[in-house]
Amino acid sequence: MKTKTQVHVAIVGLGIWALGLWGTQAADGPYHLLKEISVGGEGGWDYLSVDEAGRRLYVSHGTKAVVIDIDKDAVCGEIADTPGIHGVAIASEFGRGFTSNGRENKSSMVDLKTLKTLDKIETGQNPDGMLYEPGQQQIYLFNGRGQSATVIDAKTGKVAATVSLPGKPEFGTADSKAGRVYNNQEDKSLVAVIDTKTHEVVNSWPVAPGEEPSGMAIDVPHHRLFIGCGNKKMVVMDNTNGKVVTDLAIGQGVDACAFDPGTQYAFASCGDGTVTVVHEDAPDKFTVVQTLKTEPRARTMTLDPKTHRIYLASAKFEAAAAGERRPRMVADSFKILVYGTEK
Repeated sequence: MKTKTQVHVAIVGLGIWALGLWGTQAADGPYHLLKEISVGGEGGWDYLSVDEAGRRLYVSHGTKAVVIDIDKDAVCGEIADTPGIHGVAIASEFGRGFTSNGRENKSSMVDLKTLKTLDKIETGQNPDGMLYEPGQQQIYLFNGRGQSATVIDAKTGKVAATVSLPGKPEFGTADSKAGRVYNNQEDKSLVAVIDTKTHEVVNSWPVAPGEEPSGMAIDVPHHRLFIGCGNKKMVVMDNTNGKVVTDLAIGQGVDACAFDPGTQYAFASCGDGTVTVVHEDAPDKFTVVQTLKTEPRARTMTLDPKTHRIYLASAKFEAAAAGERRPRMVADSFKILVYGTEK
C-alpha cells in the first residue's frame, strides 16, 4: 500500500475535482449505496478482508483491526496491538488470521474465534499486502521496504521461506491450481510471478501500458488478472503468459481491485471517490458498465462473493490548519460504505 503521506498528497484537491467529475460521469449501473456502518475511533486505514465462511469483515484501523459481522452489519470485536497494521490474511480452515504490522516488522497470528493473538512472527521490513494461498496452506506477507515476501506456514505459524522481489510489492493474488502467486511491483511497473513450491520468482511481466500497479484481482477459471494502475488504467493480463489482453479507463488514485466470479464483475476503487465496475463479457471482451460514485479517499475495498456486496472504508475530513500539510480526519467519523445490487 502507499504510505499515508503519499496518499494524502496525491489526493489533495481531488475533493473539489471529484465534485465536478460526479456531475458528468454516468451514475446509473448495477451498484448503489445500501448502508453505512459507523465504526468511529482515530487513525488511518488500509486493507479490508472478508472471511466469507466466518461472515466477518476485517478492517485495518490505526493500531488495530476492527471486526464487523457482515450478516448483521455491526462491529463485533477487534484485534488489538497491531502497530502500523495494513491488513489481515484469513486462513479460515485453521481458524486463524495473520496481520501485517508494518511498524514492528511482524505478523500477529490470531485466533479468529477469540480474536486473541497467539504469537508474533518476524517478517521483512514493513509488511504491507498479504494473502492466504490455500494450495500450500501458506500466508504471504509482502514487505514494502524489504522488497521481499515472508512466507508463513498457516498451520504451524513458522516462517517457511523469504522470497526476494525485484521491486516494491503491492497487492497480490494467487492461482493455487497453477501453483503461482502474483504480486504487483509498483516502482518497476511489473508483476512478479512466484512459484508456490520453490518460493522463487519465475517471471516478471511488464504491465505497460499501465504504470505503478497497485490493486490486483484474479479470475482463476479464465486466467485473467485485473491490475489497477496509477495512470488511471485497469490492465487485464493473461496470467498464464503475461500477455496484456486490454486496458480500460478508471479513476485517479486507484488502490484496490476485486473480481466477483458469480457476476463476472471486476472493480477498481479510487481515491477520487469512484469505483469503476467492469463486466467480463468474454475472456477477451470487457465493458465498463458503471462509474460508481463513492466518497473522496474511499480507495480501499473488498468483496463478499456470497452477497456480491463491496465494502469501502471512508471518513470525513476538514481543511488542514495553518502549518499542517494535510487535511484532518474528523473525530469518530470512520465508517464502512456498503454497496450492492439489491433493490
